[in-house]
Amino acid sequence: MSLKDQLMIDLKDAMKQKDVIKKTTVTMLRSAVKQVEIDNRVELSDDDIIEIIAKQIKQKKGAIEEFSKAERTDLVEEAEKEISVLSKYLPEPISEEELTKLIMSAIEEVNATSMKDMGKVMSIVNPKCVGRADGKTVSSLVKKMINN
Repeated sequence: MSLKDQLMIDLKDAMKQKDVIKKTTVTMLRSAVKQVEIDNRVELSDDDIIEIIAKQIKQKKGAIEEFSKAERTDLVEEAEKEISVLSKYLPEPISEEELTKLIMSAIEEVNATSMKDMGKVMSIVNPKCVGRADGKTVSSLVKKMINN
């Protein structure tokens, strides 16, 4: 079953259960997917949808920081619940050990020797980690491993 089909099933389920957070989050995600499809005149794959989900989670984490600064705990809680709903559609997170192996093979592949090569390494690692690892974590690990 495709991710789009799963989103439709989950939306119907959320409506039946009167789960407002899940309903609005899934609706927002489905509209973001539809918007990209319309703008680019394409049918998105599950991997493309996972990228959209990862971007939305990143945006919500940024919003949580702002809400925390403004002491808006109600909005922080709502954003955290939305992240929880979105996270269920992401693949299993990558382990640090697996991520390290992935980065090492990318470093060897491009013969990275300095920070100048970081972009090359990241361009190999990032597509394999979409939705499975935070970009900041990947970036800091790559920096650490290139510098050693």
